[in-house]
Amino acid sequence: MAEPTIGARTSPLAHLEERMRAATVTGARGVALDEWPFVTMVNVRVDPASAAAGRIEKTLGAPLPRECGRISAYGPHTAVWLGPDEWLVLSQTEVAPVVDELTEALAGDPGSVVDVSANRTTLELRGPAARQVLEKGCPLDLHPRAFGPGRAVSTTVGPVPVLLWQVNEAPTYRLFPRASFADYLARWLIDAMSEYRGPEVP
Repeated sequence: MAEPTIGARTSPLAHLEERMRAATVTGARGVALDEWPFVTMVNVRVDPASAAAGRIEKTLGAPLPRECGRISAYGPHTAVWLGPDEWLVLSQTEVAPVVDELTEALAGDPGSVVDVSANRTTLELRGPAARQVLEKGCPLDLHPRAFGPGRAVSTTVGPVPVLLWQVNEAPTYRLFPRASFADYLARWLIDAMSEYRGPEVP
């Protein structure tokens, strides 16, 4: 009996790649949208005051953030605060070694290390008008006085729950929706970007 054929891995938004590219707006009101597929994402739960947390921090090379909205980053790893004892570790490296190293650091103590890479995808929205696009459907105050680089929180954009991270002052944002909601969110953002092709209304 022949072995079943396994298809190539496909990202949640591969079918919208051309539409996202075509939606790019250049100039003073520019904004662009891309998918960053297959980012390594690992959910970590551990008592932040425990020895295990210290070992995990040593493995990551950075402290686990202790406040809502905070991140910490070192090398290929970024840890995002999700709750008092929960973090999402984003990494530019392959998932297996990240899970193995963090599991080894946990060393059987109370807590968990779970690969959730397939649970979400990553959208990057960037450009001078990126904040204005998000403000069409995000309840957060995204003004620089309240939200800036290095901040990441759970919120909604349109009706879609996301983890929203502002990466830099350009501004560049990364949005992490559930994979099943990614199509809706990408289409919502493409529609919200469309008005910036025209001249600004005084």
